[in-house]
Amino acid sequence: MGSRLLKALAAASLPLWAMGAHAQESSNNQVAAMTDWSVFEHKDAEKHECWAVSTAKETVNTRDGKVVAVVRSDILLMVSYLPHLKVAGQVGFTGGYPFASGSQVSVDIDGNSFALITEGEWAWPASSGDDTKIIAAMKRGSNAKLTARSSRGTQTQDTFSLRGVTAAIEDAEKRCAQ
Repeated sequence: MGSRLLKALAAASLPLWAMGAHAQESSNNQVAAMTDWSVFEHKDAEKHECWAVSTAKETVNTRDGKVVAVVRSDILLMVSYLPHLKVAGQVGFTGGYPFASGSQVSVDIDGNSFALITEGEWAWPASSGDDTKIIAAMKRGSNAKLTARSSRGTQTQDTFSLRGVTAAIEDAEKRCAQ
């Protein structure tokens, strides 16, 4: 996880789960690795936070139907557990750029479709019920493709492997259940 993520988090107005990503970045405390997913944990006197996190395996950026090279910061798919905020199993995605205003991120997990709402550089499900459905699909699936549009009009498609996601999510949940 690069310092660009930390700078982006510090500069943006973020949803609650994104604050957990900030703590993850500042703690840099990876506690487990499960194939293509990692588990991070941050604990201090005020809070205990855990995340299952993966980076994109493949990224395609297009503009006007043509593949283009663009600079993006960290591209992450995560599931957060933040007991001090009563957040358990919240899906989050950062595409490494500001999303187009009012846009959604479409998620395809082996043919199952979901939508994420966006704000700044972050996207997440509209409800905890949606989190539950997406996590269930992630646990059964092999890949997740997230398609989004940047504020500059670039279409992005990021593919994440789901190998190890079940073990990583269960480990993060267990660590923050205490």
